[in-house]
Amino acid sequence: MAHLPSIETLFTASSKELSDITGLSPGFFGKMQRNSALEKADRVMEFHAKHGIQSIFYQDSEFSRRLNQCADAPTQLFMKGEIDLNQARFVAVVGTRSSTEYGQRLCRELIASFQGRNIVVVSGLALGIDALVHQYCLDFGVPTIGVLGHGLDRIYPSVHRSLAAKMIESGALLTEFVPGVDPDRENFPKRNRIVAGMCDATIVVESKSSGGSLITAHIANSYNRDVFAFPGLVHQETSQGCNALIASSKAHLLETSESFVEYMQWNEAVESKEKSQFVFFPELSKIQQEIVHEIQSHPKVQLDVLSAQLALPISTLQVELLQLRLSGIVEELPGKRLQLLHGVHSST
Repeated sequence: MAHLPSIETLFTASSKELSDITGLSPGFFGKMQRNSALEKADRVMEFHAKHGIQSIFYQDSEFSRRLNQCADAPTQLFMKGEIDLNQARFVAVVGTRSSTEYGQRLCRELIASFQGRNIVVVSGLALGIDALVHQYCLDFGVPTIGVLGHGLDRIYPSVHRSLAAKMIESGALLTEFVPGVDPDRENFPKRNRIVAGMCDATIVVESKSSGGSLITAHIANSYNRDVFAFPGLVHQETSQGCNALIASSKAHLLETSESFVEYMQWNEAVESKEKSQFVFFPELSKIQQEIVHEIQSHPKVQLDVLSAQLALPISTLQVELLQLRLSGIVEELPGKRLQLLHGVHSST
C-alpha cells in the first residue's frame, strides 16, 4: 500500500498498472477479487446505514485509545449505540456461564458499587455472569457495552435479544465482525481480546478451571492491565478458575466490591473530580505539564493508557517521566501505573 498513490488506486487500476507501480506480478492482483470486495463493502455499508451502526477505524478519534495500544487490536470496530469509548474508567466484568447464587450476589454488589462513579462496564453478552452484569448495569443505571463474537445482524444467544435492545439505549453493542459472520467458536477469543484491551482492569466473578473468562484474564495480563478475582470455596467447581488466578498471582484477590474501587482510586464521586484543580509547575515543559495534568486526572493510570491519551510514543513518554520522577513529581507503582507523589495534589 505504501507504493500506491491512494487506496482507491488498488480498486480502480488494472492488474498490469498495479504491477508496474509495485513491482509485484499482475497475477498477484488478479487473485485479490477486488470487485467482489467492493460489492461486499457496499452491502455492509448499506446495512450499517439502515440500522444506525457506526463504523470506527483505528485512526479515528472515536476508536478506543486503550485498545489501540494492544499489538493485536482490530483495525475497525462496528458499534450500535451512543457511548464514548474513551471515557475515564472502563472495567471488564466476566465469568462462567454456570453461575451460582454466590456469584450472582457478588455480581449484583459489584455493579451496585459502580453507581455514580463514571464507570463503563464491558462484558460479552454470554449466558451466565455476562448477562447478569449487563442486566444489573441496566438496573443500577451503569453504562454497559456488550462485545460480540459475530456481526450486528444477529444476537447470540438469541434469548438475549431483549437485553441487547435495552443496552443500546444507554450503552452499546460492539464488534469487529461484519454482518453475516456467524458466532463461530474461533471468534470468541478474538472477542475476548477486545473486552480486555478496551478496559483499565478485568474482574473475574466466577470461573471454572477453563473457559472464556480465564482467556480474557490471561489476555488482560498480557496487556499489562490489572486483573482481579473473587475467591471461592476450594472444592467449588465455579471458583476453581478464580482461585487459580489468585494463587498464581495473576489476579488480585478481591474480597469486597468496594476494595476494587479503592484500589483503582475510583472512589471519588464524579462531582468531586470536576472541582479538582490542576497543579501548575512553571519550570516544566509543555509536554511535562500535560503529563502531570493527565496523571492527576487519572490516578494510577497505566503507562500504555497514558501514552494513548496523550498520543505520545511510549519511548518519548518514558524519557519525560524519568525527568518528572527525578524532580519528585511522579512515582511509578507496580504494574507500570503512575501517580503524583503525595503532597503534589491540589484542590479547591
